[in-house]
Amino acid sequence: MSDNKRIVLSSDHAAIDLRQTIATHIAAQGWEPVDIGPVTPESTHYPKHGETAARLVASGDCRLGIILCGTGQGIMMAANKVKGIRCGVCSDTFSARMIRQHNDANMLSLGVRVIGEGLALDIVDAFLAAQFEGGRHATRVDMIVALEA
Repeated sequence: MSDNKRIVLSSDHAAIDLRQTIATHIAAQGWEPVDIGPVTPESTHYPKHGETAARLVASGDCRLGIILCGTGQGIMMAANKVKGIRCGVCSDTFSARMIRQHNDANMLSLGVRVIGEGLALDIVDAFLAAQFEGGRHATRVDMIVALEA
């Protein structure tokens, strides 16, 4: 696995506070948060934030990404349109581990109106601690990647 410790974080206006809490949380664990905003509560469009974060992950500038919006769904959909991105919305720790272990997910999406801060931090921890298992899962990830061609 890469020694790149950079994790991009982005959100829409609804999730600024939780995004900043997550940035502080992962920094305390030795990760380098790259918080690309927004910073003001004016209404903003989640697709542009999902895309911008995804491009930083796809380029290799950031190893992983964590994105947030009201449900986590819309921003995830935008991120997944970027070639090379495998992003899943999680509202439990089991799913967060599985998207890393079985799907080699490189981005995590969270819904600020779905989960609270404590659970969000647990989900982030589960996502970051998990490692891709490879094996039969690599074949399936390759099949997903082939869909981008």
